[in-house]
Amino acid sequence: MDERQIAALVEEIISELEGKSGARRVNSPKENVSQGKEAARGGRGLVKGVYDYGNLKEVIKTSTSARLGVGRCGPRPLTDVLLSFQEDHAAAQDAIFIRVDSEFIKRLGLIHLKTRVTDINEHLTRPDLGRRLDEESEKILRAEGVTEPQVQLIVADGLSSTAVEKNVPELLPFLQKGLEKAGVKIGKPVFVEFGRVGVIDHIGEIVKAESAILLIGERPGLATAESMSAYLEYEPRLGKTDADRIVISNIHERGLSPAEAGAEILELIQKILRARQSGVGANLS
Repeated sequence: MDERQIAALVEEIISELEGKSGARRVNSPKENVSQGKEAARGGRGLVKGVYDYGNLKEVIKTSTSARLGVGRCGPRPLTDVLLSFQEDHAAAQDAIFIRVDSEFIKRLGLIHLKTRVTDINEHLTRPDLGRRLDEESEKILRAEGVTEPQVQLIVADGLSSTAVEKNVPELLPFLQKGLEKAGVKIGKPVFVEFGRVGVIDHIGEIVKAESAILLIGERPGLATAESMSAYLEYEPRLGKTDADRIVISNIHERGLSPAEAGAEILELIQKILRARQSGVGANLS
């Protein structure tokens, strides 16, 4: 007995039961959805909250960069799926291992500093060294930096040089102009090679900054290698922890755009300066 015969038999049995007991026939889920749509339309089109998506699978796939419904050929991924995976994986590796170009740093007018990390392997295995500037960079910052700024702007490669090169050229000038218009004293912006989030405190300690904004590359993934975060901190000093900072993450063209992030950062840093606090316990209302 094939599927059509089974379906016909089920229909026949249900009809007999309805005839004997007067029981109402139960719709299939598909029929319920169809009838629900018609009821919702009520002759006036779709009501708020009821949507006719058509091909739901395609709608879901276009709403996320996650690999959904990619398909397989037996136990193996399809060729185009595999190639796409390898391409994204290579982009993620490049984001970590390729350094930010020195011309890029000069073009943005950033003071080039380095942490105590000596190479990329140490950068990945010794994050503690990426939280402190080396001695030479300390001297450079003391000589060329601005003392006691209200806001110190910092750019660090972190775990994605790609994120820095993609987002900083738009975001950094946006922040500089916005802070200047607000009458905020800005420190000379710096770039930190092999930097980690905690380097914000060492820099803040040296220049005696009232607050600081750190733009740093996030750990890349298969969805994007271009994502950057902004960390904001009041009175960044050695000994502070992550709990003393506020972060705005997922800054990239397919997430929070640099322009949108800039607007949020400007609003938030001014609240931090007024409240004279930041972090999980800050009251910035």
